[in-house]
Amino acid sequence: MSGALIAVLALTVLFFIILAKTAVVVPQQNAYIVERLGRFSGILPAGFHILVPFIDVIRYKHILKEQAIDIPEQICITRDNVQVGVDGVLYMKIIDPERASYGISNFGFAISQLAQTTLRSELGKIELDRTFEERTNINTNIVSELDKATEPWGIKVFRYEIKNITPPADILGAMEKQMRAEREKRATILTSEATRDAAINTAEGEKQQTIKKSEAHKQRQINEAEGQAAAILSIAKATAEGIREVADTIQMAGGMEAVQLRVAEKYIEQFGNLAKVGNTMIVPSNVADVSGMLASAMTIIQQTGTPVAPVRPAAPPRG
Repeated sequence: MSGALIAVLALTVLFFIILAKTAVVVPQQNAYIVERLGRFSGILPAGFHILVPFIDVIRYKHILKEQAIDIPEQICITRDNVQVGVDGVLYMKIIDPERASYGISNFGFAISQLAQTTLRSELGKIELDRTFEERTNINTNIVSELDKATEPWGIKVFRYEIKNITPPADILGAMEKQMRAEREKRATILTSEATRDAAINTAEGEKQQTIKKSEAHKQRQINEAEGQAAAILSIAKATAEGIREVADTIQMAGGMEAVQLRVAEKYIEQFGNLAKVGNTMIVPSNVADVSGMLASAMTIIQQTGTPVAPVRPAAPPRG
């Protein structure tokens, strides 16, 4: 191979090396830090750029998109001296590539360590039973502390999320027993409340039933009393009407004779029934004197104000 060909090849290789050192294409959402002779020269945004060969050097390359940093699990001690394993994930973004390059050597490692120490500090302020319900407050406090610490580095921390809180096995067993006891307690309370409500409803139903029965009985007695009063009134009216009819009839011609005949018939009828009551009886001596009985009855009628014709004594019975 001749010397001219070797020179051409060497120049070709040198050209490509210089081209690679001078022509740079920066992807979207990326930023390159350029140093000139060891000092900061500028930030290359997305696009095509030409550098000065052997003078300008790309020292740092940063991604400007939001990034998620996994925070490894660590052992934290709560306020009530219980050890729990906690891990999480952090979301951050580079705002100033220059400060992210020269403000700290490894911002990812620094943010991870700062998140762990802040998490241990926050968990040490609360009891184990409150760690699950206080996760939102813990995340907010960690983000606030990290944002203050990373601002000089040109990094913005948006949020922090706790992924898992893992207590020891014996603590988990105790928590399960506690939750089971709490559920049984709530079930017992609900059952007793249901029994109480059922008893109250039953008593209220019985009360209403008793009231309804008493009201119905009262109404029935009122109705019966009103019916009996109406019946008595009707009977009284009918009796009065009958008495008036009898009185009017007696005042007619032959009325008194009819009364005497009726009384004599009733007397004889009842006298004939005396022997049917018993074998031995005590009777007045003049029980068979029908005429005397009629005279007495007529005397009573006359005393009531009703004019009565004189009674003719009946002829004595023939021997």
